[in-house]
Amino acid sequence: MPESRSRKKKKSAAQGGAPEAVRPKGSGRWVVPTMCTLLLLGLAWIVVFYLTQGDLPGMRQLGDWNLLVGMGLIMLGLLTAMKWE
Repeated sequence: MPESRSRKKKKSAAQGGAPEAVRPKGSGRWVVPTMCTLLLLGLAWIVVFYLTQGDLPGMRQLGDWNLLVGMGLIMLGLLTAMKWE
């Protein structure tokens, strides 16, 4: 009596069958912590700049470029988020 299709076993690669497709494992373990760190660091940079009105020694020299630094960190965090699977 013929067997139904559900009972037939797939042949493995060792038995001459086609190898199964290798599925990528996803993103690395570093992606999410790096993304969160960059986003929070950029936000903290901008908040500190506004709260201190740029009077911290390192921020005083950059002036309004501090906003660009904070937005750059946030942008790097968003670019890192595109690697997250």
